[in-house]
Amino acid sequence: MADEIQAEAPPVGEEIHLPEPSILPLLVAVAITIALVGVTTFWPLIPFGAIVALWCIVRWIRDTRRDIAELPLEH
Repeated sequence: MADEIQAEAPPVGEEIHLPEPSILPLLVAVAITIALVGVTTFWPLIPFGAIVALWCIVRWIRDTRRDIAELPLEH
């Protein structure tokens, strides 16, 4: 019974690829929130939030493309 409960380790196979941790998704959310708050309170916040959000999105895409380019060609 104990042998059935204890699972065997999976066979050695291909590596699992996980992206590196990033703060960029949080920064995009904060920048969009700042821009939306600017709509109702202080209008100069709109371009600030939009520029920061755009910059973070471009960096996020660039990092993701670099990550994908480093993967082996078999994938």
